[in-house]
Amino acid sequence: MSGTYHRTPLEPSSHQNLIDEDDYPSTTQISSTTSQATFPLQSLQPAVAPTSFRPQYYQQSEGDRNSLTLASLNPYYNDAPDDEEEHEQFYSDQSGLMRQISNMSDANLPLTEHAASTSPNVTEIQGLMGGKSGGNSGNGGNGDDNVGRTVYINDPTRNAPQKFIHNKISTAKYNFVTFLPKFLYEQFSKYANLFFLFTGIVLLVAFELNSTRVLVNSQIKNVSPTNRYTTLGPLIVVLSATAFKEILEDYVGILLHFLVYVTTIRIKSLSMKRHKSDSEVNSRECQALQGSQFLAKEWNNVKVGDIVRVENGEFFPADLVLLSSSEPEGLCYIETSNLDGETNLKIKQAPPETAESTSALEISRLNGYLKSEQPNNSLYTYEGTLYLSTQSGQKKIPLDPTQILLRGAQLRNTNWVYGLVVFTGHETKLMRNASATPIKRTNVEKTVNVQIIFLFCILLAMSLACSIGSVIRVVNFNSEMSYLFLLTDQTVLGQFGFNILTFLILFNNLIPISLIVTMEVVKFQQASLINNDLDMYYEKTDTPALCRTSSLVEELGQIEYIFSDKTGTLTCNEMEFRQCSIAGIAYADVVEESKKARIVDGAEVGMYDFNRLCENLKNHPTANVINEFLTLLAVCHTVIPEKDEKNETGEIVYQASSPDEGALVKGAANLKYTFTTRRPKSVSITANGTAYDYEILNICEFNSTRKRMSTVVRCSDGKIKLYCKGADTVILERLSEDNPFVEQTLQHLEDYATEGLRTLCIAMREISEEEYKVWSGVYDKASTTLVNRQEELDKAAEMIEKNLFLLGATAIEDKLQDGVPETIHTLQQAGIKIWVLTGDRQETAINIGLSCKLISEDMSLIIVNEENRLATQQFLEKKILAIKGRANADTEPLALVIDGRTLEFALEKDLEKSFLELATLCKAVICCRVSPLQKALVVKLVKRHLKAILLAIGDGANDVSMIQAAHVGVGISGLEGLQAARSADVAISQFRYLKKLLLVHGAWSYQRLSKLILYSFYKNITLYMTQFWFAFHNSFSGQVIYESWTISYYNVLFTVLPPIVIGVFDQYVSARMLDRYPQMYQVGQTGEFFNVKSFWGWTVNAFYHSLVLYFCSIYIFSNDLMLPNGLLAGHWVWGTTLYTAVLLTVLGKAALVTDLWTKYTYIAIPGSFIFWLVFLPIYAMIAPKLGVSEEYEGIVPMLFGTPVFYLTVLLLPTICLLRDYVWKYAKRMYSTRSYHTVQEIQKYNIPDYRPRMEQFQKAIRKVRAVQRLRRNRGFAFSQNESGQETRIIRAYDTTLKKPTGL
Repeated sequence: MSGTYHRTPLEPSSHQNLIDEDDYPSTTQISSTTSQATFPLQSLQPAVAPTSFRPQYYQQSEGDRNSLTLASLNPYYNDAPDDEEEHEQFYSDQSGLMRQISNMSDANLPLTEHAASTSPNVTEIQGLMGGKSGGNSGNGGNGDDNVGRTVYINDPTRNAPQKFIHNKISTAKYNFVTFLPKFLYEQFSKYANLFFLFTGIVLLVAFELNSTRVLVNSQIKNVSPTNRYTTLGPLIVVLSATAFKEILEDYVGILLHFLVYVTTIRIKSLSMKRHKSDSEVNSRECQALQGSQFLAKEWNNVKVGDIVRVENGEFFPADLVLLSSSEPEGLCYIETSNLDGETNLKIKQAPPETAESTSALEISRLNGYLKSEQPNNSLYTYEGTLYLSTQSGQKKIPLDPTQILLRGAQLRNTNWVYGLVVFTGHETKLMRNASATPIKRTNVEKTVNVQIIFLFCILLAMSLACSIGSVIRVVNFNSEMSYLFLLTDQTVLGQFGFNILTFLILFNNLIPISLIVTMEVVKFQQASLINNDLDMYYEKTDTPALCRTSSLVEELGQIEYIFSDKTGTLTCNEMEFRQCSIAGIAYADVVEESKKARIVDGAEVGMYDFNRLCENLKNHPTANVINEFLTLLAVCHTVIPEKDEKNETGEIVYQASSPDEGALVKGAANLKYTFTTRRPKSVSITANGTAYDYEILNICEFNSTRKRMSTVVRCSDGKIKLYCKGADTVILERLSEDNPFVEQTLQHLEDYATEGLRTLCIAMREISEEEYKVWSGVYDKASTTLVNRQEELDKAAEMIEKNLFLLGATAIEDKLQDGVPETIHTLQQAGIKIWVLTGDRQETAINIGLSCKLISEDMSLIIVNEENRLATQQFLEKKILAIKGRANADTEPLALVIDGRTLEFALEKDLEKSFLELATLCKAVICCRVSPLQKALVVKLVKRHLKAILLAIGDGANDVSMIQAAHVGVGISGLEGLQAARSADVAISQFRYLKKLLLVHGAWSYQRLSKLILYSFYKNITLYMTQFWFAFHNSFSGQVIYESWTISYYNVLFTVLPPIVIGVFDQYVSARMLDRYPQMYQVGQTGEFFNVKSFWGWTVNAFYHSLVLYFCSIYIFSNDLMLPNGLLAGHWVWGTTLYTAVLLTVLGKAALVTDLWTKYTYIAIPGSFIFWLVFLPIYAMIAPKLGVSEEYEGIVPMLFGTPVFYLTVLLLPTICLLRDYVWKYAKRMYSTRSYHTVQEIQKYNIPDYRPRMEQFQKAIRKVRAVQRLRRNRGFAFSQNESGQETRIIRAYDTTLKKPTGL
């Protein structure tokens, strides 16, 4: 059956404003010779992206359907560099259905293990095509209208058989079922553990065969030259310790951290806020309808079909269909910054048929059911039909995204809403966009794994060499060694195989098993240091830092790219009216001493405070202009005023869909021009205690093309005035010729721009009655036209928005978090590139980029806004050639700004490398208007093509996929209901703490772990290579030098403390130096402390030390040691002496590489050697009597009674370490690294003589900012483009009392 596609856009509904302006719903029609049915496929879209980026659907003939591949299905498929998956068949013969493919696979959406079992890919298609679907997806529909599930309104009895999923959520890495397989997979992906598992299996098989006496006379019973428990025990200890740590971190890590935190900080109250766990979220309470009243109910008990009541400021417990609200016409405001990063409030509206049910009794009378689409992850789409039973029969009500309230969103500026629960738990759109906690492995671990493979090859080569030597001994020297019974019943080949196993076990600790458990312990302690750092404790919200995944701490010291959200991460989501320019005079809320107004050369410069503004309003020549300016701020807007009923003072609360508008109205109120009342056709304000009414005649709404908003009002004196506010570029060109304040206002705008403030120009004009009558007719005609209504309205507005008089300008601060500009500047100095990925609009994002110093004044902006794929490709190629063709590429740094629509094309497989090349040529990148999916795709693009360590930071649920796609995810905590902090590897409460987290804790952790790993390999190779050299002297018999239990104690007792102390307390430079010289961070980025060269340098050094130790001791003991009583000392005296010399050598090496000596260092290094000297005589006296370590019987007097022992122990380590000391001296003197210089600055406390040029640089930045402003005057006003402001404000009458909803 061949298929033909027709993509037909639907007519935009009256609520189309709630979706992106370019994101109109669409349907895909499939017409064929056998079926002419049209199937709406919109609800199948998994991608959180505009329609143009959604997956294509493909239908093929019955005979050729198995040949369909990912590449043929979706041209935008974007996965791993290799194209193997593109040829994967996606047709299932068992189900007879095609599975849906999209870019969601590359963004790990949906990836929660709980949601995976309810994947919509097949069930959605079945439901939409009338098929059956059972199980947890809850498809109770009968297939009518092609809808996937049926939900009965407040009828638990009829909903119960459908088995809808519960409302519990889980973001944990493990659960009781998945812990063991996930944990074992993660642990045995480390090759060291895999090697010791292999060794353990060999031993188990050997001893099992020996115990059953299958081959009594064979060599298999002597396969292990050491005790089997000394080989298997460490592996069991390592896995147990690691499992315990994982359980602590995943299940009780939050509680443990809380107890440690309380103990360390000694806080006075135990009621501190803590990081919310899943159980706390699930146990939150909401109000659910039971009978005819609302009763408290925990979130985890909320079920599909329940009617719940949500009050102002509360989060929605599940995905709801809006039924009614406290506002006129069932309107409500929600904030979705936790979902899509947008700060502007969204407007939702209940169906008119249910909007009048504003009490519990009325809503309980609703009878009917909802036909809904199946659960999916598309935040911007919804299709359903509500069937209500009325007296006149069943009424059918279509539903769209304007009626859906998503979990994770928050109710704002609305007293209450009623909602019908449609999706719960892991079927909500929020959780469908959440990723399962991935298993992340650090770059250091990967490098260690590769080197372990090489070490295993060396180990195998050593075992083969010794086995070959053993065979040669048996074949050639059997007659000379007949007393050893070298020939057995086994063949020579059989003996050769068993000899390989013998030597593998003998040399197995060449790969240190203690390394794994030591690393886990050290990482856990490093995470505790992060958790208890008071510099990263935010007192305002009582929130400390929390490292949820300690296994990634060293990655914090190697970050090259940071991907950051804007809203709530860089900014505080707070707008404040800071400054204004009225009639050419500058005013500010707070004026610095150096900026206060004064007379210079006969001209007035500087600014006044707002108190002076109020004084000028009384008796200043500009009083009339000030009055009109403040009146405009109080009248020209779409804000709704409400009196706070809970406050006895009757304080007015402003409901503003745009935070900028709210800030302007509040600013006017602070200056005694208070907006008090809104009626359908008028507004009331109080100016200096006097009430004024203004009739609202017309409103010319804001949109991104007009960049302005106008209101036509009739004043109390009968005059008609036009109040207009907007971007300077559009206001200035519409001014009349007689405007005396333009030059001064432009100068003030330039000053505001240098401070990163968001600006608006304020203008007005009086309109005659005759002119208004003519224009009103044109406007009314445009507002009722059915063709290009918006364009006609814009044309009508152009007719009256002319000959304006400039009153002044406003400056609003989009308040950044404390320390954000300084943090970004420092991180850039550290060589870290920062990309901002935000759902906010382009102008706002650029403005924030300037104010937070991401975009500096000397940068040139490359703005990419293309409408199609070809234009995007041409633009990228053109810019790349232009940049590469510059004579000096470093003369002018670049910043790339790209919008979400263009990013869709740039992320296509054949354009992604061009986009990435252009982005990497820029110092800063801003991606605006991007969806959560696109955030994850951008991170994965960089991760896939660049060998760099990436960090993603965000605060909302829309950032979770980006956070989990990066190597390290950081969540901003401290605010309730934030999903990002629970899903991240590290949670901090302020962006500025990222500086210390990376530059100090990250740099320390990387250097400490690097030194720990290298030292652990060194000490084991040094000891166990002596065994290899000994094999050449014992005829490859497998005999050991040292007593077997003493070998095990080497890693467990005598050398366990030095690497731990180095890994926890060592500092190559202090935190103060790392903060002063952020360039030091580049040492981690280049991998200077741990790389292949350094690893094999330490390995060769260990080989050298083992050679010196072994052969020098052989020379000393060449004729054995003659004791005073005339007896020979024997093998074990030599072995114990050599063991002591090895121990002192490796401890001396630890002392040589330690940079910071603390009391713990003295305990670990000298203390370990003293402990050995005390332990040996006690153990040698007790152990033989217990039948253990019988080799030590009577050894103590012989050992400690001869001066040869002391001479050997002192001489050999000195010879070994002398070379190391000389090498360290030469490297420091003749091959100096940056940290060597800083170490000396720190040691001798040398002042920082770098020139201080802050004032000069500030002046330069101001000049460049002015030049930029003149080149490209930006629009920095945030306002909803809903297209329905007029209808909304006409519906409000704040003089009427709102329903209580009870």
